[in-house]
Amino acid sequence: MGQEIERKFLVRAELLPELPQGDELEQGYLSTEPTVRVRLVARPDGTRHAELTVKGKGLLTRAEFNYPIPAADAEALLRLCTRSLGKIRRRLGRWELDHFKARGLWLAEIELTREDEPFERPPWLGDEVTEDPAYSNSRLASARAAE
Repeated sequence: MGQEIERKFLVRAELLPELPQGDELEQGYLSTEPTVRVRLVARPDGTRHAELTVKGKGLLTRAEFNYPIPAADAEALLRLCTRSLGKIRRRLGRWELDHFKARGLWLAEIELTREDEPFERPPWLGDEVTEDPAYSNSRLASARAAE
C-alpha cells in the first residue's frame, strides 16, 4: 500500500533564495472523499506529464496511490472537475515550494519516511500548517471554485 507522510508550512517568500524555474501544475478534483485528483504538469522544457492520484483520509499521514496517465486523458478529466487550481512548483533540496499566484500564497512541503523524522528548517520556513485543513490543496481548490 502507498503511504505519504508530509508536513506543510507557510513560506516567508521575502527570505527565499533565488529559485529555479518551476513546473506549472493544473490539478482538479473528481472527488474529495476519498480525494481523487488529476494533475497535468507542464515543465519549462515544454514537456508534459500527467497523473491520477487517490488519497485517503488524514493530514500528516495517509494512503496515497499515483498512476501515470496520458496528458490528453488528463485534459479531458480536468474538464470534468468542478474544483481545480493552478500553481507553480519549484524544488529546493528536499522541499517542494508551491506558489499559488492567484492567491499570493506560498506553501512548502517535505515528505518524510516517518512522522518524527528530524529535518533542517530553512530560514524562509514559516508556521506549520500540516494539521490545518484550510491549507489542503483540495480545500484551496474548493474555496477557489466558490469565489
